[in-house]
Amino acid sequence: MSTRVPQERRRRRPTRSGVLLSQDLIVETTLRLIGEHGPDALSVRRLGAALGCDPTALYRYFHGTDDLVLAIADRIIGDAMSGFVPGDDWVASLREMARRVRAGYLAHPRAAAMASHRVTRRENEMRAVEAGVGLLLSAGFEPAKAVRLYLAFIDTVLSHAATEAAFKALPRQQREADQRAWRDDYQGLDPALYPALNAVRRELPGLADSTFEEAVDLVLEALAARAPAGRGTDG
Repeated sequence: MSTRVPQERRRRRPTRSGVLLSQDLIVETTLRLIGEHGPDALSVRRLGAALGCDPTALYRYFHGTDDLVLAIADRIIGDAMSGFVPGDDWVASLREMARRVRAGYLAHPRAAAMASHRVTRRENEMRAVEAGVGLLLSAGFEPAKAVRLYLAFIDTVLSHAATEAAFKALPRQQREADQRAWRDDYQGLDPALYPALNAVRRELPGLADSTFEEAVDLVLEALAARAPAGRGTDG
């Protein structure tokens, strides 16, 4: 069953302050509030105050806060994929998709944690899935295989992007402490208890770096290797 608010209930209406209320304005305001105050900002009372309207007015546009979360998730996808045109090189196009998703999540790190695991059932998500599955079909994969491999690809991308976004959303002192841990706390471990870590101790600070590109490379290399003969590209 659809959870969309009927069109007649979504007519643009001015708030008490004269602002013209709309779904887009509500989503933009919610993203701003979450960016400033975190997920706790997602309440109809707080949104009503920020928009200068009665909180119940929001129900003309969304069924509730979960419906709004789905709209936020879809907005992030839409912004990230804006202007994306799949090319003839399906591997390169999937790589660009991955980078766009990551950039979209890092642009809204606090909202990303709420959005990465949801199915929005909205147009931007549908277009993105269409593009991704279409690229794998163009590579020659059978439909069932294309769907499963797309899931493996996008789950890897979303997991890494969401993890980076969650780290970026931490307070600065916590981020810096976690990064220092690899340089400080892990350097003086007893080699008798941690021989492997002792052997690579000079390299451990690198664990604070992003492995997004490496993870995407691994997935795309595996996809290219499985593609029907002659269909693997991107070099």
